[in-house]
Amino acid sequence: MESTKNLLPLSNDMKESKETERKVPTMTRKGVYTALSYMTSSVLLVMFNKAALTSYNFPFSNVITLSQMVCAFVILYVLKSFNIISFTTGESHNNSESKNSILFVPFSTLVHTFPLAITYLLYMVVTMEAVRGINIPMYTTLRRTIVAFTMIMEYFLSGKKHSRFVLGSVGIIIVGALVAGARDLSFDAYAYSVVFIENMCKAVYLASISRAGKASGLNIFGLVWSNVLICGPILFFWSLLRGDLQSTLNFPYLLYPGFQVVMVLSCAFTFFINYIVVLNTTVNSALTQAICGNLKDVFTSGFGWILFGGLPYDLFNLLGQSLGFFGSCLYAYCKLQGK
Repeated sequence: MESTKNLLPLSNDMKESKETERKVPTMTRKGVYTALSYMTSSVLLVMFNKAALTSYNFPFSNVITLSQMVCAFVILYVLKSFNIISFTTGESHNNSESKNSILFVPFSTLVHTFPLAITYLLYMVVTMEAVRGINIPMYTTLRRTIVAFTMIMEYFLSGKKHSRFVLGSVGIIIVGALVAGARDLSFDAYAYSVVFIENMCKAVYLASISRAGKASGLNIFGLVWSNVLICGPILFFWSLLRGDLQSTLNFPYLLYPGFQVVMVLSCAFTFFINYIVVLNTTVNSALTQAICGNLKDVFTSGFGWILFGGLPYDLFNLLGQSLGFFGSCLYAYCKLQGK
C-alpha cells in the first residue's frame, strides 16, 4: 500500500476534532498562516466579483456562481484522478472503492452532506446578489454582524461557549457595525436584507462543516466535491429555466479579454476560498473564520471605496470602521493567548 503523506494538507482528522470540542485552542503558526491566506484571497475575490457585476455590468450572478462550481469540479476531478488528493479521511491512493466509483464518493455519503450543500448553494447565490446590490464599504460593514449569527449557531449545534474576552471583542465589532451604518440605515432595505440572509447562511454553513465532515467521513476536498456535485446540476437547470445561459451568449463583453480575465480569476479564487474556509474553520474555529472575515473587511472596504466608490467616509463611518478593526484585533489577541 502506497503512502498518503504526499496528499495536500487537510487538518480535520478525528483526534483534532475531538480536541477542538473539548477546549478552545490557542492559534498556532499554521492557524495564523491559514487565516492570513483566507483574508488575502477573500479581499481579491470580492474585488473580481464586483468588477464582473458592476464594472462590466454582467447581469447574471447565477452564471458566475455556476462557472465557479464548474471550475472547482474540473480541478478536483483532475487532482483526484491523478491521486494527488483524497476525498475521505484516511483514504489511500489505491482505494478501489473510490477509483471504481464515477462520483469518487458513495451515494450514501452525498445524502449525509445534502443539507450542507443546500446551505452552501444558498450562501453562494445570496452572496453574489448582495455584492451586486450594495456598495463595498456598506457591504463589509453589514457583514460584520455575522459573528453574532456564528456564535448563536455554534451554541445550538455543538453547545460551544466562549469566554468573556471573546464576547467583549465580538460586542465591540457589533457596535462598530451599528455606528458605521447609522447614517445609512434607510439606504436600501432589499440590499440590506440580502446581506443579513447571507450572514445567516454563512453562519449555518461554517458551524455545520465540522459535523458534516465527521458524519460523512469526508475531508476538506471531499466536502467541496460533494457541494459541487449536488449544487452544480441544481444551479444549471435553474439558470437554464431562467434563460440566463442563453442570454450570457449574447453578452456584449463576453469575448473581451478584460472580462474573461476577471471571470477566470473569480473562479480560481473561489476554488481556493472553498478550500481555505474549511481549512481555517478546522484548524482554528468557525468563530475565528468569522472574525477573519471581519478583519479582512477593513481592507476590502478601503480597496472597494477606492476602486468602485460608494458610501462617503464621515465621522460616524470612520468611528465604526475603527471599532470593528479594534474588536477584530482584540479577538485575535484573545485567541493567541488562549483566552
